[in-house]
Amino acid sequence: MKTLLLSAFISLFFAGAALAQSTFSEAEFNRKLGKTGTLCDTVYSLRVVSDTLTLLNMGGAYPNQKYTVAIKGNKVTLDYTKLKGKPLCVTGVFLMYKNRPEIQVSEPEQINKTLSSN
Repeated sequence: MKTLLLSAFISLFFAGAALAQSTFSEAEFNRKLGKTGTLCDTVYSLRVVSDTLTLLNMGGAYPNQKYTVAIKGNKVTLDYTKLKGKPLCVTGVFLMYKNRPEIQVSEPEQINKTLSSN
């Protein structure tokens, strides 16, 4: 029982620390362009473009999202139907795509599954 409680506490601690990273201003995002970083926010909407491209709109629904997470390839397998309205942390390269902030993800370890499974 103690092990279970300790595991739960550690998970919540790291989840809280990860969510604290989500408050990015536009200027902060621009400073990180081309670099790898972690962002956490709520998934507001998503679009499965193809078998190898899924777009997650974070921090607001399209077209008013703060940024987009582009999941490329077929290595990342998530139940996308359960992501809407859930907090999610992603680690990837900060880019601009059509003058909009975007983070590209292609590997499962780039997504914090602890938060996405809530």
